[in-house]
Amino acid sequence: MKIIIPLAFMLVLGFIAQAQVLTIKDQVTHLPLQMVIIQSQHPPLTTITDTKGQAEISAFQKADSIYIRFVGYESEAFTYAQLQEKQFKLFLTESNISLNAVVVSATRWQQEKKEVPNKILTIRSKEVLLQSPQTAADLLGQSGEVFIQKSQLGGGSPMIRGFATNRVLLTVDGVRMNTAIFRSGNLQNVISLDPFALKKTEVLFGPGSVIYGSDAIAGVMSFYTLTPTFSPGEQAQISGSAVGRWSSANTEKTGHFDFNIGLKKWAFVTSATYTDYDNLKMGSNGPEEYLRPSYVETINGHDETVPNPDPLVQISTGYNQLNLMQKVRFKPNNNWGFNYGFHYSTTSDTPRYDRLLRQKGENLRSAEWYYGPQVWIMNSLNVTHTAERKAYDKLSINLAQQFFKESRHDRDFGAATRFNRTEKVNALSANVDLEKAISKKHLLFYGAEAIYNKVNSTGNDEDILTGEVVPGPARYPDGADWSSYAAFLTYRYKASEKLSVQTGARYNYFLLNAAFDDTFYSFPFTSADIKAGALTGSAGLVYSPSPTLQLSTNLSTGFRSPNVDDVGKVFDSGPGSVVVPNPGLKPEYAYNVDVGIAKIFGNFLKLDVTAFYTYLDDALVRRNFTLNGQDSIIYDGEISQIQAIQNAAHANVWGVQAGIEAKLPMGFGISSRFNYQKGEEEVKDGTKAPLRHASPFFGATHLTYTRNRFKADLYAVYNSEVSNADLAPEEQGKDYMYAIDENGNPYSPAWTTLNLKALYRLTDYLMLSAGIENITAQRYRPYSSGIVAPGRNYILSVRASF
Repeated sequence: MKIIIPLAFMLVLGFIAQAQVLTIKDQVTHLPLQMVIIQSQHPPLTTITDTKGQAEISAFQKADSIYIRFVGYESEAFTYAQLQEKQFKLFLTESNISLNAVVVSATRWQQEKKEVPNKILTIRSKEVLLQSPQTAADLLGQSGEVFIQKSQLGGGSPMIRGFATNRVLLTVDGVRMNTAIFRSGNLQNVISLDPFALKKTEVLFGPGSVIYGSDAIAGVMSFYTLTPTFSPGEQAQISGSAVGRWSSANTEKTGHFDFNIGLKKWAFVTSATYTDYDNLKMGSNGPEEYLRPSYVETINGHDETVPNPDPLVQISTGYNQLNLMQKVRFKPNNNWGFNYGFHYSTTSDTPRYDRLLRQKGENLRSAEWYYGPQVWIMNSLNVTHTAERKAYDKLSINLAQQFFKESRHDRDFGAATRFNRTEKVNALSANVDLEKAISKKHLLFYGAEAIYNKVNSTGNDEDILTGEVVPGPARYPDGADWSSYAAFLTYRYKASEKLSVQTGARYNYFLLNAAFDDTFYSFPFTSADIKAGALTGSAGLVYSPSPTLQLSTNLSTGFRSPNVDDVGKVFDSGPGSVVVPNPGLKPEYAYNVDVGIAKIFGNFLKLDVTAFYTYLDDALVRRNFTLNGQDSIIYDGEISQIQAIQNAAHANVWGVQAGIEAKLPMGFGISSRFNYQKGEEEVKDGTKAPLRHASPFFGATHLTYTRNRFKADLYAVYNSEVSNADLAPEEQGKDYMYAIDENGNPYSPAWTTLNLKALYRLTDYLMLSAGIENITAQRYRPYSSGIVAPGRNYILSVRASF
């Protein structure tokens, strides 16, 4: 009896202690919500939830009301007794009908979105669970605000406000991903990122050069990967997930796992994803020009054009990809933080599908055209310090080393020679960012940046019959380097709770050095040595006359410095033309204005509209050129027009981005995103022509239903037509990629798809998601894309978490 009473007393105490721990989860996914704010006014108390969505709230027993707040969710208020009735378990409901959010991309420091004059899109990991994108490019495209072009299945080139490729910037955990060989043609580097390893993605629309420097002309896409989380106590906390996914259109097979080990001062997160894609099947309803009636097979060294048994299957599109990530976090005290990240991504050989469609006489032009493995490796170290010093309140130092490898391999039909071109880039970067609050109204963000890129480029020609390999011309001058050094300052003035002003400036000095080898081509120059500076600035304000109305405007400039691809490329840009080096280049500049308005009506309807205009001066464009007095040369056995990148044009683009979100009764909701833009570029005769990367009108409309553990999304995605007259001149010649109109000219038809996605949390540890994309099996090819989009596509995903 003496033993039983103490044991019973201990069990009661254990039950009470457990009951005073509040657990907060998402209503649909039942995933724990970290960093939820729990507050009371009487007495004045504040705490936040940990990685398991838990917080100790015994101190709140005498509070009048306990307020629960988390960005993107409905705020709640309870008494302690009410929480006790709920057994200290809360499920928060998501809400997008708000002007409040926290963003990082505008200054690289956390800011309230309502104080930032830029338009910023935020994509959270929760949306990835429902939409289940195959790649990071698809993740951006499914937002309804970024247009994605694809030349092949292993691709995805974001187009923002009329610009793309080296006029938009990619960053990963604050580290610049653009390199000295980012080209004006379509890029697929964004697919190196793993959607499963992303915590949040932000897209800043408009120039971001004040903070990010060169290339940030049309926008900045900032990807933030999973962050290791600590244990609040002495015991280790282990959590993670495993995912298996299959989709029918390309027989996708994906496996992923991630896990976090949290200690009091140390934390580790590991992530791995492997995906295998087969050839992609297109829809059954659409233009016949998109079909794949034949392809090339090489048998015993002999090329043959063979009929495709199923013309809906796009032969030579499949590939596979591996992504690995390891991050380590150390926090010795509340002031210092150390974060190390390792990222590795590689693909298999990836067929360049659009190049395999070109005809030459009765046969296809190319027997082979593929990219070699696309490799990306990054090591990064971030050091943060928080303290009230004279120079700063917050300090962040980011050091990174990246390695990129890519290659191109092509062989003409019936030819024995395969041309192999390989590029490697080693990139080093260092950023120092500081934040200093001078007073409650005055805040400074400032810092410095140094970047260095080393480019190695080689080429060889291989005889597929004999195996003989001989040196060939490289794509770029081998050993070229590009470097950039900059300092910037941004100032925010919060005049009142209703008015906030933000302005900034950056000076950038860059250098490019390249030596040209005349082994294969006789150039009238031996080297390129460019040294130049660029000054950019921005000024914007946000005015909120009421909590439900926000007005904003922003003036900004951006620039792009010539890189190694601009100055030194030797590359077949199309049948009958070749690009040659041009060492006499200077930066191009963009001048932009944004005006935005957002309004909430009755806590159930939100409208937002942003209008913009951008002018690009001294645009780096491809134009006809002469070399040693000649306007054409023999390249790869064919007479080719000589062209080069030149500061030879200007361009302008304007448009409107709009959205509507409505909360309907019984768990229903509706939202739409609309994007319209119009762009023109000066062509060689001084007239205007459509801007190549200005996408057609596009958007998406979603009807959602949410209840307890279930969420469904019925949505339409749509694009308007691009007539032949509205195609850029270089697109008008690509009849192999487009449908043919009644006049026999290439054009891009309008299209609409209907899609359905659903997610159901079977248990707290098991989640099932499924979907049908392109329900009506439309056969369509997004504007400027070389590959036809998937037909009817069934998706099934299972996620286990612990």
